[in-house]
Amino acid sequence: MKWLAILVMMVGLSAMSVSNGTASPDAGAHGMLLVANKGDQTLGIVDPRAGQQIATVAEGGTTGHEVAASPDGRTAYVPIYGNSGVGQPGTDGRNMIVVDIASRKVVGNVDFGHGVRPHCAVIGPKDGLLYVTTELDKTISVIDPRTLKIVGSIPTGQAESHMLALTADGKRGYTANVGPGTVSVLDMENRKTITVIPVSGVVQRIALSPDGKMAFTSDQTKPRLAVIDTVSNEVKTWIPLPAPGYGTAPTPDGRWLVVAVRTANKVAVVDLGAMKVAQVIDVPAAPQEVAVRPDGQVAYVSCDASHKIAAIRTSNWTVEKLIDAGPGADGLAWAGMAGD
Repeated sequence: MKWLAILVMMVGLSAMSVSNGTASPDAGAHGMLLVANKGDQTLGIVDPRAGQQIATVAEGGTTGHEVAASPDGRTAYVPIYGNSGVGQPGTDGRNMIVVDIASRKVVGNVDFGHGVRPHCAVIGPKDGLLYVTTELDKTISVIDPRTLKIVGSIPTGQAESHMLALTADGKRGYTANVGPGTVSVLDMENRKTITVIPVSGVVQRIALSPDGKMAFTSDQTKPRLAVIDTVSNEVKTWIPLPAPGYGTAPTPDGRWLVVAVRTANKVAVVDLGAMKVAQVIDVPAAPQEVAVRPDGQVAYVSCDASHKIAAIRTSNWTVEKLIDAGPGADGLAWAGMAGD
């Protein structure tokens, strides 16, 4: 029994940090990081603990910019946007592929029936439905992930509704409408537009605070971040940035907002209590999107021009590792069971 007790203790220590008896920094890294590699039109599957891309899945279309993962971490959804940027001439994507992550195969497809430039996919936190921005229709398409059938749509009232964020209760949605420079506020249950908030000449990306009280979008005409009060549906304040921002994501505790500052090759960390930038971190060229690991210990930032993903430790805001990804690394998603 004595040796059994020692063995149990050794196994327990192997899963814990020897300092302060706290969980190892990588204890929450059970899962895979998914990345949309625009340059080679693949979905990259990254082992975050090993710090390497272990597989790619050909999308069979041109080109996926974003990716979403199912709540059980088994399935990825990649809207096939087209071969251009938002508002630019090019092909108009009309489908979304479904990838089984374990087998690394395309196992399904959603055809929107015509060119709509589908871009950002989000899983409804309560209803489990899949919401996809369909820009050219000025809508959010609603898809049942079990049947892969389109079951409805929500008008945004604006062109170029590029990105979507949902509140934790799934009742409200917010789209960043790039060219109009606005944010649409959506009633997800009744599938209608509540209001449209003017922000700037051009905006990019959108995120919500964990409590849903603030929405964030990056002004593309000036180096500043818009903070929207979701009660009044007005811009509450502006936060100066080192250069125009791009993708953003909050930490789960709501204390920090991580902002990719694309043209400056930096990441700005905003203190949401003080409403100002508290840290600036150098990263490889053209940071695009930010995904914070569910345990809040690591922020992943895709860096388009450098084929890299920067893994940033949130405890000290340092780049822990650089992960090789595909060319044009952009959209990110965490694929893991709840709590991973």
